[in-house]
Amino acid sequence: MDLAGLKDHAGFFRKMTKLILNEMPKAGYSSILNDFVESNFFVIDGDSLLVTCLCVKSFKWGQNLHFFYLVEWYLVDLMSNGGQFAIVFFKDAEYAYFDFPELLSLRTALILHLQHNTNIDVQTEFSGCLSQDWKLYLEQHYPYFLIVSEEGLSDLQTYLFNFLIIHSWGMKVNVVLSSGHESDTLRLYAHTMESTDRNQTFSKENETVIQSAYKSLIQHLEERRILALALHFEHLKWNDMMEEVHSNCLSLQEVEDFCRLRCLCVAFQLHLPLSQRACSRVITYSWLWDSNYFLKMNKWCEHFILSNLNVLGCWNLNLNHVSDLYDEQLLKNIAFYYEFESTQEPHLNLGDSIRRDYEQLWNVVSHLVKEFDVGKCFPLRTTRRPFLGQKKSVIQEISLEKMPSVGFVPMTSSVIDEFVGDMMKDLPILKSDDPVVPSQFKEKTSDELLHWHAQRLLSDDYDRIKCHIDEQSRDPHVLDFLKKSQDYQQFYGKSLESISTKVIVTETTQPKEDSSGASGKMLQNTKPSQITKKKKKKKKSFLKEDQNKDQQKDDLLFSIEEEMKTNLHSGIRKLEEYLTSCASNSVKFGVEMSGLIACFKAWKEHCRGEGKISKDLSIAVQMMKRIHSLLERYPEILEAEHHQYIAKCLKYLGFNDLANSLDPTLMIGDDKKKKKYSIDIGPARFQLQYMGHYLIRDERKNPDPRIQDFIPNTWQRELLDVVDKNESAVIVAPVSAGKTYASYYCMEKVLRESDDGVVVYIVPAKSLVGQVAATVENRFTKTLPAGRTLCGAFTRDYCHNVLNCQVLITVPECFEILLLAPHRQKWVERIRYVIFDEVHYLGREVGAKFWELLLVIIRCPFLVLSATISNPTLLTEWLQSVKQYWKQADKIMEEKFISEKQADKCLNFPRDNSCKNQSYEVRLVLCEERDNDLEKHICSVKHDDVYFDHFHPCAALTTDIIEKYGFPPDLILTPQESIQLYDTMAHVWEAWPRAQELCPEEFIHFKNKIVIKKLDTRKYEENLKAELTNWIENGKVKKVKRVLKNLSPDSLSSSEDMVKMFPLLVEKLRQMDKLPAIFFLFNNGDVEKRAGSVCTFLEKIETKSHLHTECHSDVFEIDEVFKKVKQMEKIQKRSIKKNPKRAEKLERKLMYRAEYIHFLENLKILEISEDHTYADVKALHTEVTRDKGSTLDRVLQRVRFTRNGKELKALAQRGIGYHHSGMYFKEKEFVEILFVKGLIRVVTATGTLASGIHMPCKSVVFAQDSVYLDALNYRQMSGRAGRRGQDLFGNVYFFDIPLPKIKRLLASSVPELRGQFPLSITLVLRLMLLASKGDDPEDAKAKVLSVLKHSLLSFKQPRVMDMLKLYFLFSLQFLVKEGYLDQEGNPMGFAGLVSHLHCHEPSNLVFVSFLVNGLFHDLCQPTSKGSKRFSQDVMEKLMLVLAHLFGRRYFPPKFQDTHFEFYQSKVFLDDLPEDFSDALDEYNMKIMEDFTGFLRIVSKLADMNQEYQLPLSKIKFTGKECEDSQLVSHLMSCKEGRVAISPFVCLSGNFDDDLLRLETPNHITLGTIGVNRSQAPVLLSQKFDNRGRKMPLNAYALDFYKHGSLLGLVQDNRMNEGDAYYLLKDFALTIKSIRLPSPTLPLVPVLTRLWHQFRLFPKSDLRASSNCLHGTLA
Repeated sequence: MDLAGLKDHAGFFRKMTKLILNEMPKAGYSSILNDFVESNFFVIDGDSLLVTCLCVKSFKWGQNLHFFYLVEWYLVDLMSNGGQFAIVFFKDAEYAYFDFPELLSLRTALILHLQHNTNIDVQTEFSGCLSQDWKLYLEQHYPYFLIVSEEGLSDLQTYLFNFLIIHSWGMKVNVVLSSGHESDTLRLYAHTMESTDRNQTFSKENETVIQSAYKSLIQHLEERRILALALHFEHLKWNDMMEEVHSNCLSLQEVEDFCRLRCLCVAFQLHLPLSQRACSRVITYSWLWDSNYFLKMNKWCEHFILSNLNVLGCWNLNLNHVSDLYDEQLLKNIAFYYEFESTQEPHLNLGDSIRRDYEQLWNVVSHLVKEFDVGKCFPLRTTRRPFLGQKKSVIQEISLEKMPSVGFVPMTSSVIDEFVGDMMKDLPILKSDDPVVPSQFKEKTSDELLHWHAQRLLSDDYDRIKCHIDEQSRDPHVLDFLKKSQDYQQFYGKSLESISTKVIVTETTQPKEDSSGASGKMLQNTKPSQITKKKKKKKKSFLKEDQNKDQQKDDLLFSIEEEMKTNLHSGIRKLEEYLTSCASNSVKFGVEMSGLIACFKAWKEHCRGEGKISKDLSIAVQMMKRIHSLLERYPEILEAEHHQYIAKCLKYLGFNDLANSLDPTLMIGDDKKKKKYSIDIGPARFQLQYMGHYLIRDERKNPDPRIQDFIPNTWQRELLDVVDKNESAVIVAPVSAGKTYASYYCMEKVLRESDDGVVVYIVPAKSLVGQVAATVENRFTKTLPAGRTLCGAFTRDYCHNVLNCQVLITVPECFEILLLAPHRQKWVERIRYVIFDEVHYLGREVGAKFWELLLVIIRCPFLVLSATISNPTLLTEWLQSVKQYWKQADKIMEEKFISEKQADKCLNFPRDNSCKNQSYEVRLVLCEERDNDLEKHICSVKHDDVYFDHFHPCAALTTDIIEKYGFPPDLILTPQESIQLYDTMAHVWEAWPRAQELCPEEFIHFKNKIVIKKLDTRKYEENLKAELTNWIENGKVKKVKRVLKNLSPDSLSSSEDMVKMFPLLVEKLRQMDKLPAIFFLFNNGDVEKRAGSVCTFLEKIETKSHLHTECHSDVFEIDEVFKKVKQMEKIQKRSIKKNPKRAEKLERKLMYRAEYIHFLENLKILEISEDHTYADVKALHTEVTRDKGSTLDRVLQRVRFTRNGKELKALAQRGIGYHHSGMYFKEKEFVEILFVKGLIRVVTATGTLASGIHMPCKSVVFAQDSVYLDALNYRQMSGRAGRRGQDLFGNVYFFDIPLPKIKRLLASSVPELRGQFPLSITLVLRLMLLASKGDDPEDAKAKVLSVLKHSLLSFKQPRVMDMLKLYFLFSLQFLVKEGYLDQEGNPMGFAGLVSHLHCHEPSNLVFVSFLVNGLFHDLCQPTSKGSKRFSQDVMEKLMLVLAHLFGRRYFPPKFQDTHFEFYQSKVFLDDLPEDFSDALDEYNMKIMEDFTGFLRIVSKLADMNQEYQLPLSKIKFTGKECEDSQLVSHLMSCKEGRVAISPFVCLSGNFDDDLLRLETPNHITLGTIGVNRSQAPVLLSQKFDNRGRKMPLNAYALDFYKHGSLLGLVQDNRMNEGDAYYLLKDFALTIKSIRLPSPTLPLVPVLTRLWHQFRLFPKSDLRASSNCLHGTLA
């Protein structure tokens, strides 16, 4: 470590390095680019990019063109995944290269190339990362993250990178490490180190030291620059140059010779196309010291020239080929020839064109140095001193013996022939006697495999998930447990939504005589006189009941009218509550008129009094609201007198034109008197500005007989039509728009049709399975035959009533198991509908491949639901193409079935008649309107207080965005915001020609309109947006910029510690009546801390000396109700005996109220003052008095023994809760239930809550920035705000989120769904298993072909389809050679075990390989013969192997340089035991030989025109090959062994056999064949990043096995506790799921012992979670 000159700051450098190293293992490795391309703006540090590409293993320094190819591929990877970025080169960073002058010129050339040959934004004006300009740039743009290298070429450069990382964290910008990137079809994965509070604090506390240390580092680097220049140029004096020999450099004559070689090399570069240069010999000689010394001088000069091109502008240079300034291999080749070969062989000619250009170049050189004679251009060598040092091996040769034989093993089956038969005709096929072709010996197939912990035969993959409770058991304990589980499910469902349960009866045709049932028989035995008496008695009781109800209505109306007289707003609230419960239109009309009269009186009284000074327009709003309702909802009831009264009201408000339009005869007295009642605002502006949220939406008025609860909208009716016609649909509607209702309608339809049909409801995460299952249990009840049940659930670690239910709730990966299980096809035939909720996960990072496979393999109709898709038309077209395939397939199978039946040869599975009734249509159903608007607010901190500024959505836009993309479709304005936009436009452009036309009072859809509807305001909004776009198109860009600037809020003022201000934010929202609210953060620990800080805040403000022991007023009310019921019980004691039902009802009321009081006492709410809790006890009181039939006390009981139960209970008594993925499912349910019920009104949560969890609220607050806060998550989270039917609008608040980030979140369009790479080797094996062993062979074949033919990636992309076919062929070849398939595609050997562990490819293949080779048998030997005991050494070695296979989690490479002390864990996973490591190397080599052979075969399909151009700049290096030069033919003679790799990569001396090396990077292969090395199923024993550094594995699984401490993993292994828990649980479940072919194998008892140890690890309790339906659903 070079710290000379930096001693004063050496301690700080170590401290800074330690902090960064400590954060590295916490770095999340995930996709850094998601679906919203406009929101993902980020910055790349140019020097990190340079260093990363320089250190790529396949690259050799001096090969400039290969380097630029690597840079452009790196950038193309980012851009093809949607990246929008800028590249910054700091001026100070140049100092780090003074020891590497060859890199100085390369860096300068790279900057010029990116600036002149690409469209990338390259920033070079910043002096350093601590400069004020750079700080301002970050504040203005706020990048999503900064890509930077964690290690430089020297320690000093590493310090520069460290300063950049520290400064970025201090500016709240996340850091992504530049090395270790991996990409697939859609995603780019990297390590992300987030800016945490701790890192920000470090930057603030050390700000002065950071500035000082950075300054000293730059000063030190500047001093090294002077030394470096002196070293090379201090002897450049005339006398020295004229000397024949100088100790430090070449003589002048030798320099002349070297320059001739260099000029000839340039001539070669100008004339030779890349196709020839890629065949260059690889010279292994290196330059001698003095030659290298001269080259460095040359690079200094090159750097000076390139850096001053702007000064030399008169040169008019073409910079297209600045990427190809130097080719060291070519220069060495030429030097080697003239140094060693030209004297031994006949002289080889240059060719006319090369000779001509070479002579011209030399003449130019001679002219430039005309002060002295440099000689003629020939001969090239006039001196004998060698430039190259000699080695034994001169020219690198490729060993063709290493290369595998090229050809495919012949295979045939109906699936293979139909899918790739046409392609196989054009490929080389091996002969049957080729040693590669396996024998036809057929091993035992997969169905004979055993589950090691059950030791019994299993049929297929579904059985790996075992339900530990037998639903058919008669054990009373089991029955009691099942009953309690079912009761709780219904209670949970009831708590989520207030919907009564429907009793479902299967539709059957009954004879008429049976329809009367028992009641009919009773009537037959009853005398007519008795019947008449009963009817009269019943009629009399009904009349009396009606009279009582009418009296109650009259009393209620009277009380409302009285309330409006004393308190208008309170009375109006009660009036509206009454209107929602009233069914009679005539009664509603009377109530509305009463309300209008009361409002009118109140307005007049107000204007006569307080209104003289300032008018309260809320009264006028209520007047207009009543007028809107009367005119729009009751036009048939209104009479002339009503019109006159309404006109009078309008006249008093000052809306004369509107009043006259309603009643032209209306006359009111003195105008001066009237003026005092006028609001002095135009009617249109008044309605938009003050009534925006009350405006009536265009709703259907005619009820739909299919829906009883509400009147569905047009798009909802279309959904119902889809279900009725058995069609499929893609449904895109905003969050909370009501699209889920169609799902329940679909379920009800299938439940009514029969007892056999099944609906499958797919949710994106297992945390949602429990909620949906509970909702279904609550909504429906049905009496089913024995053995059948209504609802079942299936997740990875639990299944419940899966195959015997009618509604199955599951996740995509589990439904895939059922669809691909060969012997479950009989059950699959019963599926009538599949519902995909949140289908935008099709384009997400996790689980996308499952969604796609399910959509193409199901035969039944489906509903696809999402709120965030921008290309639903493409999705619909793709699904229509799939349905057309199934239409044709069903027709063919039906015809074949009929013909076989007629021929009495029907071998197929009996056809299900349901497919005849289904439609093959796929409809697109769109809803663009939310039920309520969202208002956005920015929170700022000033003077230790929190302030709120309204954020206009248009302020998020720029003129560039509007010009390129237009207005985002979901960027909706409220009516108030439309008015604000108009006013701003009119203010900015006073002479605006259309100002009058678009004035609210003159707008065509508003003019003289009493009732302006929401649709009218949308038309106004569209006109304003179109006008703003026209301004840009007509050159008024500056005016638009002013409009957008005026709409933007002032810059945010932030507190020193925003975390401390968080409780105050919550309190302010309470004061503004904006609770309940969800506060989103992105770290589990912060979620808990913030909730705790709010609780502490309430405790502090509570007066400790005067504890409030009085009860809430609401609790007193409940207690009073409780006493009254007791008294009623005594009074009605006799009547109760006569009416048992009445007694039961009364007892139930008493029980619920008593339990409710007990619940409140449990929470200790009675001891807390109302001012010091956010709990809404009144809301719970309302729930209890509705006689819902469930007690909340059980919620408390469920969490009393959980890890966080005590804390959650303490928070709940203050109305606070938290919710994140690391919590136990019972704890999450506790928070969910109490939040929906209203007791908890403040919840801090992570993004998992936004994935569909039902927790609607009034406000959503984004309280923490994160790399995971992208525009998709923003839409999902903000969609929670605004409770349907409760809130007029939702509120979205941004707290401690930078303004540029807020703007990008709002401005981004919704994501386009893009296809994933759909195939893997294990999936191909599973498809072949299904095809060969399916219950119905024809059906199985059709499903397999549907999966293969209909990937979204290949839709309308024939070239991609060819690539998928090639990969399918490779997979088949691999499976045949490994013995998993025979040549007819039938499974054999361990095919079942491999497919069973399909989630773990390639570890599943390696595990079986170890098993077959007997390695586990040799390892797992007991301590003595016949014993079942194993030594600790055996257990730990097995754990080490399993951790390498199934517990792989990498650290960034730099972390292994750490010198931290670890207390419990070893942290870094040891290498595999030697025998396992050797077996793995052998397996990998075999795979790479096969894959390399495969790449060599398919390389002929590459598009070589594209291969010879740079991938980003598209600069071509093509042309006619030089055939007249003997020297070219001699030097470019290595054509063999360079078939499958990129010609750019060949320049660094790479050959096809380099593909056999595991550390070879992806971009070595030809890019246009669409398959790269990452798709080879290799498992690296040691993984290296693209710089060749080892990436150590985290030993978390083995460490936990040894010490059993989650805390140890957090402290030593640097893992988040929640992550550690789920990784360990996943590891344990993997061990549990392994099946082995024989229970007698030694591995079985060892695995059993491991399973028992892992199942008991803290907090998991896998047994408990498996025993309860809801347990593992969370």
